[in-house]
Order: sequence, then C-alpha cells, then structure tokens
Amino acid sequence: MGSMSLTHWLIVLVIVVLLFGTKKLTNIGGDLASAIKNFRKGLQDDDDKQQPQLKADPERGATGAPETKRENTPQG
Repeated sequence: MGSMSLTHWLIVLVIVVLLFGTKKLTNIGGDLASAIKNFRKGLQDDDDKQQPQLKADPERGATGAPETKRENTPQG
C-alpha cells in the first residue's frame, strides 16, 4: 500500500499530460536540458581557469626580518 505501482505512475503521467499538454512539457524538458548543459559547461570553465593560490605567509620586507607590531599605547 505504501509503494506506487506502474499503473499508479501511468495514471499520474496521463493526468500531467492532460493538465499541461505535450507542447508545454516538451518546452519544459528542453529548458531543463539546456540548463543542465550550461551548468556543466560552467563547471568545466571553472576547472580550466585555476586561480592562483594565496600564500600562507606574506612576503617579508627586503631585509628578511619579520615585521614587528606596535601597540597603540599613549606616549606621554
């Protein structure tokens, strides 16, 4: 009783075709197919354009010494 048999699915399909018509269903299918193709193409384009990786440590000054941080304490 919980599972749908083949006859149930055929009845649902007939009702959907009667409600929307075959032309509209064909258009929806074509739009869905083109959307999937564009999505896949976009994924492939992203793989082709590898962005440069950010460095973990920023480059040090010309002397090679690490930069020191100064505290914001009032002078006085």
